[in-house]
Amino acid sequence: MLDFARSPAVDFPARPFQALLRRDTRNRYALFAKKADGEGFPQVAKLFRAAAAAEAIHRETHKAAIVELGGRIENFQLAEVVPASTAENLRAAIKGETYERDTMYPEFLKAAKADEATAAIRSFTFAVTAEKEHAKLYQQALDQLGKNPPADYFVCQVCGMTLTALPAKRCPSCRASRDEYKQIT
Repeated sequence: MLDFARSPAVDFPARPFQALLRRDTRNRYALFAKKADGEGFPQVAKLFRAAAAAEAIHRETHKAAIVELGGRIENFQLAEVVPASTAENLRAAIKGETYERDTMYPEFLKAAKADEATAAIRSFTFAVTAEKEHAKLYQQALDQLGKNPPADYFVCQVCGMTLTALPAKRCPSCRASRDEYKQIT
């Protein structure tokens, strides 16, 4: 059992949640989707909508982990998000997802594992796995910008994993049934 008086367990799951709140990635990607639609890139807009849905799931799993560990959620005033061009928004998304994949979540996972905080480990593992896929999908979208082939996006409602096809039986990240996937339009 964690000793919350001496352990950083309550603090470390709060940090990524607070970071996600401050960055408000879900809202950022939703605004990027509107910009892509307005610039005539409907396929990229759909990808941004899928990532926004996944980020909302990450936010909720992080929040649940904080509460389960006895922490509390702080409120923040969010900075205004001003989308750039779709190409610039894709570059920014790649940079953000790469940072989360390579730096932020590995650091939080290390702290969670040191404290044996199962709920946080689960939440961070789901997020880092999804961020890997998001970075790859964003890079493909940027590489093909203006010639993006039609694709469907499916988001696991348990872990936020984003795929271009439904898994055969189970989510490759959380192992939930394929019935947990929602198609994003």
